[in-house]
Amino acid sequence: MVIGMKKIYYYQTDIGRVALAEQDERIINLYFEGDFIPIEQYTSKETDILRISHKQLQEYLRGERIKFHLPLAPTGTSFYKTVWNCLQNIPYGTTRSYREIAEQSGNKKAWRAVGNANNKNPIPIFIPCHRVISTQGRLAGYRGGLQMKTYLLELEKNNKK
Repeated sequence: MVIGMKKIYYYQTDIGRVALAEQDERIINLYFEGDFIPIEQYTSKETDILRISHKQLQEYLRGERIKFHLPLAPTGTSFYKTVWNCLQNIPYGTTRSYREIAEQSGNKKAWRAVGNANNKNPIPIFIPCHRVISTQGRLAGYRGGLQMKTYLLELEKNNKK
């Protein structure tokens, strides 16, 4: 199997400038403004899947979309991928605790590892790690910052259908 070039394109959104990246017509990264981007790994080119991803992201940010329909291909360990699959099952406008995700992933004591998997999530928003909070209901870290996490949770709460 030949692996294709990674492509990246930058978009202005309601949450600032983001970069969407794809490889073989599957989304591999969403970078927030200020994230480190290993730009040497990418060719700057807008592709159909990046355009579609941007459109769905914009619809989500306007409160018009509650579910993404995109081919995602995050890179990570098998445990990380299990956690990320669990995150995609958290309904729009709701939250789960790190402990609940650990239990769902098959290792109820791995809640700290779930936090690490969230931290390593290469495709935030599309894989909704912002929906994971502490057992006590507090917001914990988010790659886009706690202000961004709060914004996304409020957006979903206010647009819950």
